[in-house]
Amino acid sequence: MKKSSLHNTNFQHYIIVFVILCFLLPCSAVAKQTAVIKNIKLANTRDDLLTYFDVKQAFTERLNQAALNGIPTTFSFYITLYKTGGLWFDKKISNIQINSTLKYNPLKKEFSVLRPWKNETPVITPSFQKAKSLMTEIDNLNIIPLNQLVKGDKYQLRIKAKLDKVTLPLSLHTVLFFVSFWDFETNWYLINFTY
Repeated sequence: MKKSSLHNTNFQHYIIVFVILCFLLPCSAVAKQTAVIKNIKLANTRDDLLTYFDVKQAFTERLNQAALNGIPTTFSFYITLYKTGGLWFDKKISNIQINSTLKYNPLKKEFSVLRPWKNETPVITPSFQKAKSLMTEIDNLNIIPLNQLVKGDKYQLRIKAKLDKVTLPLSLHTVLFFVSFWDFETNWYLINFTY
């Protein structure tokens, strides 16, 4: 009798491990899809240095599902400008962090994208595709006034994007324990240029 119940307990442990693996394997397969920064461009106005770039493969299937279920999604972008070519260390001359936040209202069937670095008011759209584009495309971002750059000096622009941790109500934390698999963080992308 004791042997049978011990065998049952071991069998239950195997089932629990199997169920956990079933949840983790699809998540790890999705996690292999790595977000990347593409189409980095530098431009300038008469007074300022600007940058443009896109983040590709940021929205995984699970992140799409979370957004469509009304869970707010925030991307953070880190843009740093260094003066290079010195004998010792690069000198940081500009350090910017911007955020974009996506929220879906299922009652109105519309998406709201807040980009405070671009505009104070959220952009409202019924199109999920347009909302995702607004989240992942950075344009006309002011990096530094041109009068702070020196003609002929070398500089390096570094860019990184990150999905901020999803904040859920406490009641959902136990149900959606795999939410950490939605996290992404790109590598640093570097652009070297001479002003």
